[in-house]
Amino acid sequence: MSRDTVKEFEFNGRDFERVRALIYKRAGISLADSKQEMVYSRLARRLRATGIMSFAKYLDDLEAGKMPGEWESFTNALTTNLTSFFREAHHFPLLAEHAKKHRGEQLTIWCSASSTGEEPYSIAITVCEAFNTLTPPVQIIATDIDTNVLATAANGIYPIDRIEKLTADQQRRFFLRGKGDKAGMVRARPELRQLITYRPLNLLDEQWDIRGQFDVIFCRNVMIYFDKPTQRKILSRFVPLMKPDGLLFAGHSENFLYVSDALKLRGKTVYELEDKARSVQQGMQKRA
Repeated sequence: MSRDTVKEFEFNGRDFERVRALIYKRAGISLADSKQEMVYSRLARRLRATGIMSFAKYLDDLEAGKMPGEWESFTNALTTNLTSFFREAHHFPLLAEHAKKHRGEQLTIWCSASSTGEEPYSIAITVCEAFNTLTPPVQIIATDIDTNVLATAANGIYPIDRIEKLTADQQRRFFLRGKGDKAGMVRARPELRQLITYRPLNLLDEQWDIRGQFDVIFCRNVMIYFDKPTQRKILSRFVPLMKPDGLLFAGHSENFLYVSDALKLRGKTVYELEDKARSVQQGMQKRA
């Protein structure tokens, strides 16, 4: 932090190291040295909200459990939620192709970092278009560690410019335009919202309230915040939750080949099970 900048709250290297250790333990996020200013600006809001005048006192009270519910606010403050509709668009034609292969079956899809909902709604739109119906046979589970963004996602309300990259037909078919004091806003149609179930979930939790097996798992632009041991642990837990021909979608800057030997590339940042792992899953499926 610049010595020439006068800060509202004292924030030193020791405070930053404590924050780094706490968010790593809580959410598996590895904060780089360059994130010190970001941490200050985001947590300064929590100090103002709680009326605490120093970072040291805030962190002391947090660790001592003196602020019920503050762990959630602390985690939410440090979670990055950059998303958009049909982000990394090359994934969705492959999702549509995979869905069509399972025509007549119930599709199960897990979006493991749903953020404010643009990704799960993009998934839902893709499946609706693949089956040419607003009521396709799909169950989408959308989870996130940040409870604030989950509430936004469940409401499905966005400024109209958020959907400007969608085709006119997609905008008309899948969204309702607001009127009066809601002008300039859109909301995902009820049929679309009903395809998605939102739940809070921390990928670092020892137990996940998730039941497999899934046809598709989306885990995009999440692993970049984790170190290699954490990535390896999470991927090892994904594998048993995938159907034998299931797909795992990753973010554009993520590479799982050097992290898990149970996965192989199917397409650009899209993975499927290696033959050995697939055989294990097929055996489990037969026994089920």
